[in-house]
Amino acid sequence: MLARAFANALCNRLPRETLTVGLGATGRQYRQASTEVALKKTPLYEFHRAQGGKMVEFAGWSMPVQYKDSHINSHMHTRQHCSIFDVSHMLQTKVYGRDRVKFIESLIVGDIAELKDNQGTLSLFTNTKGGIMDDLIVTKTDQGYLYVVSNAGCADKDSAHMQARLQEFKAAGHDVDLEFMEESLIALQGPSMAQVLQKGVGDDLRKLTFMTSVLTPVFGIQGCRVTRCGYTGEDGVEISVPSGDVVSLTEKLLADSEVKLAGLGARDSLRLEAGLCLYGNDIDETTTPVEASLVWTIGKRRRQAQDFPGADIIVPQIKAKTQRKRVGLISTGPPVRQHTPVLSSDGRVIGEVTSGCPSPCLKQNVAMGYVEAGFSKVGTSIKVEVRKKAVPAVVSKMPFVPTKYYMGQ
Repeated sequence: MLARAFANALCNRLPRETLTVGLGATGRQYRQASTEVALKKTPLYEFHRAQGGKMVEFAGWSMPVQYKDSHINSHMHTRQHCSIFDVSHMLQTKVYGRDRVKFIESLIVGDIAELKDNQGTLSLFTNTKGGIMDDLIVTKTDQGYLYVVSNAGCADKDSAHMQARLQEFKAAGHDVDLEFMEESLIALQGPSMAQVLQKGVGDDLRKLTFMTSVLTPVFGIQGCRVTRCGYTGEDGVEISVPSGDVVSLTEKLLADSEVKLAGLGARDSLRLEAGLCLYGNDIDETTTPVEASLVWTIGKRRRQAQDFPGADIIVPQIKAKTQRKRVGLISTGPPVRQHTPVLSSDGRVIGEVTSGCPSPCLKQNVAMGYVEAGFSKVGTSIKVEVRKKAVPAVVSKMPFVPTKYYMGQ
């Protein structure tokens, strides 16, 4: 029952505007490879197919939603061992120039100037109305550039946004340049990641803590950047690797029995258990960082200076609070899906679910969504409307499953 519920919920969880095929459990068929010629393909595309990957459209790319293992087995393998995820569809950018920090800070809410060399942070592109244009990770490297990773679904928007600002900066006499990278990107996620990867790198991974990065050969492959981060809540890394070497690197990692391939299905349920947002579902240009419970991404100096896009709207919200807030929800019974209405005890609509699925780890339904601020306290009993029936739920702390980021020994 859990497997079927998970499959049905997942089909409704992947972004509607980018996922055009469903899962077998819903009766819909996957689009066959012969019809995917218009989709973009990562350098691992043929490898995915050879490994039994079920390919779906996601953000204009043909990506594996799962392999031979079930979604649940793949999810649990990542929690107990480690898995490889192809995230090469994401936009990787280098920002060069003397004014590179000033440039990126003119677009985002984070304090990049305070970062140490090879340290990164999650940040947000915001617009003048205070809305979130995308979430991204910015790493301040010791190689004379900032390394930026942002979402595939926003790649065209993000690149145009950065290029437009670049022209303004150059016109004002600032020294800054952009390079949109051609490298592939794979994520190795799970508790045995360090054990597996340490065999292929010369650096001591105990020194590479969460949100730090290093340039290093990986299993003899030159030109790799290893960043200790990920989207699962587990200890993990993302490895930027020359595209011509990504198949070889993936094969070398898979040679370890601890490692399996995992697709979009497991990635989505893992990130939801970890309480992490999916852009376009949980955050978008209609939500502010305060509403989204992402105030922590706004640097203290940036709050005081109020020098980022939308600061005149966002900063006052920090003290004045907002009318709605992103919260976690736990329920039993039928799975809770995106757009499910959230109700007060007397049946009034007080919000909406933005992500939801059965949790393979908790054996309960987990979800996140927005509710009126008065109902956002952890422990508040509310209801969710599933199949036109009001189902009991409770506002819960996120992450639902404790995160295991490596902070050092």
